[in-house]
Amino acid sequence: MRDGMVRELIDMGAVRSPHVLAAFRKVPRHLAAPDEDLGKTYQAENATITKRDATGVDISSVSAARVQAMQIEQADLRPGMRVLEIGSGGVNAAYLAEIVGPNGLVVSLDIDGEVTARAEKFLAVTGYDRQVRVVTGDGAFGVAEHAPYDRVIVTVQAADIPPAWTEQLVAGGRLVVPLRMRCMTRTMPLVRHGDRLVSDGVELCGFVPMQGAGENRVRLVLLHEVEGEEVGLRLDGHPEPDIDGLRAALRSPRVQTWAGVTLAGGESNEHLDLWLSTALDNLPLLAGKPGARQRGLIASVSPLGVPTLVDGASFAYRTVRRTDAPDRFELGAVGHGPLGQKVADRLAAEIQVWDRDHRGDRAQVEVYPAGTPDAQLPAGRVIDRPQSRVVITWP
Repeated sequence: MRDGMVRELIDMGAVRSPHVLAAFRKVPRHLAAPDEDLGKTYQAENATITKRDATGVDISSVSAARVQAMQIEQADLRPGMRVLEIGSGGVNAAYLAEIVGPNGLVVSLDIDGEVTARAEKFLAVTGYDRQVRVVTGDGAFGVAEHAPYDRVIVTVQAADIPPAWTEQLVAGGRLVVPLRMRCMTRTMPLVRHGDRLVSDGVELCGFVPMQGAGENRVRLVLLHEVEGEEVGLRLDGHPEPDIDGLRAALRSPRVQTWAGVTLAGGESNEHLDLWLSTALDNLPLLAGKPGARQRGLIASVSPLGVPTLVDGASFAYRTVRRTDAPDRFELGAVGHGPLGQKVADRLAAEIQVWDRDHRGDRAQVEVYPAGTPDAQLPAGRVIDRPQSRVVITWP
């Protein structure tokens, strides 16, 4: 089953390096999820949720093998390296230990004692406890005792970059982190240049949110609250919405604008969405339950949300429709409210800008300490967090 999983990872392009292949072939990840079906454990896209909070939010998991492999490839590990893993569980730490070898060190840190206890048990059973130090503590502060690290790998969603992560990283070292930027989460390797971090690639991902001092969750504002038909906006530092006005807009007739830009059926819109979030000021995500579409409230539905441009009591969200060409879908915008047509046209126009100027491009992300003057930042979308200033730029 491990061999089959590795072949699947190779076909996906998630694994490229021989030492990463060898690690995924060797570590018995099923021992970390004894209650799960063995076949599911070795599916490349299967993530096992191991703990939820009192509200039902996932707070601990064994990430999908594809995501683990993607982050490990981003880390560019070598034998003998010292690695700090923030967000424990055992399996990922075992992969890291297998790659850095007996002369390396892996420190696996988690805020939850239940999680670290489970990790310790897994590492002991699999024999990796000799190379991995498991620590219970707040990930925002790292583990200074074993610093500096050649690599820091964060396996929880982070909205900010605490100073400790940079300070405990060697010059030229890599911090791999699923960074949330205006509701968009992307995992990226950030290379240290002094007190500045610069991305070396950006990949779509999903992770459970960080807890402790670094906790900063997306806020959900409901526009329609009927059970099974819920519609809401996910906000991440966006302006406070006109809730009453947007609720009225949702009940108003919708208008549509088509951009004349198409995607193939299997083509990701992740880079388009990150461009829209960079270019437009007030772009939260519109999330909805399936019943909302059946009721005719919204044309596109996603529990995670689709990019939505908000202007006062009006909004417009990204959508698609089939074309006459096989496996091609046209992008457009659906508008609601008194300015619905104007907002939809604006969103569609930005889709056209992406297609014309940036379709083959990838964003670069730079992270600076909080308090860095604007004059020292590159031109781009600046996202201010309590401990850092994140800048998204495009070629």
